[in-house]
Amino acid sequence: MSSARSNAPNPVPWLVPGEAFPPVSQAWGAMDPAPGLLAAGGSLDVDSLLEAYRHGIFPWFSEGQPVLWWSTDPRMVLRVDAFRLHRSLRKTIANFIVKTSAEVRFDTRFSEVIRTCSGSLRPGQSGTWIVADMVQAYEALHHAGYAHSVETWIDGQLVGGLYCVAIGNAVFGESMFTRVPDASKIALAALVCFCRVHGIPLVDCQQNTSHLASLGAREITRSAFCAQVAVNARLTGPVWQFDPHYWTALQPQPLATP
Repeated sequence: MSSARSNAPNPVPWLVPGEAFPPVSQAWGAMDPAPGLLAAGGSLDVDSLLEAYRHGIFPWFSEGQPVLWWSTDPRMVLRVDAFRLHRSLRKTIANFIVKTSAEVRFDTRFSEVIRTCSGSLRPGQSGTWIVADMVQAYEALHHAGYAHSVETWIDGQLVGGLYCVAIGNAVFGESMFTRVPDASKIALAALVCFCRVHGIPLVDCQQNTSHLASLGAREITRSAFCAQVAVNARLTGPVWQFDPHYWTALQPQPLATP
């Protein structure tokens, strides 16, 4: 009848726990109310999360909402060979590396990292998508060996970090926090070094932000992203440990414009 009805988006499928995800091509498009929304419901158990990530799907919802599953097009990714090392960040990292009381650690405080990310205020956001159910789900994913924290430590204190999901050589960035200037960027730079050393080509950033773009992240099509994930997720992933020698992977690194 009316054009409004004919232009309405397809209903969002409601998943029962264990049900397969629909093809990502069925996600809402750019002209729909929530571009990238694919499905609702289902479960946040380890197997469901792994199945989602292997197909370029991630959960994202707020308190009081059902579990919502997304597959955005385009997809924001950071190719590790395109990481932009600004002059000020290079200086910060150089000082960090030579400081005897400063170090990067992996997976020593995963729960603290994700819970601090959950409580961090972000510009333009009144709440958090890292709700209690998400925290518990990713803690389970961490215990299963698929979620990792990259931690910046100074003087025995955890001052910043990030957490991510890793399936084989496919790495999916989730969130970061900082308690002192640039601590989260140091963690990201450490992750970039780790990925370069182990032949991991890119880190998924999910959605476009100016902050990520300033560090070298760019958008690619969903089809290109999913194709790369399909290949990388089948590879044998590295042991998630950080060696200070990995910092040399930043050199030589062209300086970005300050």
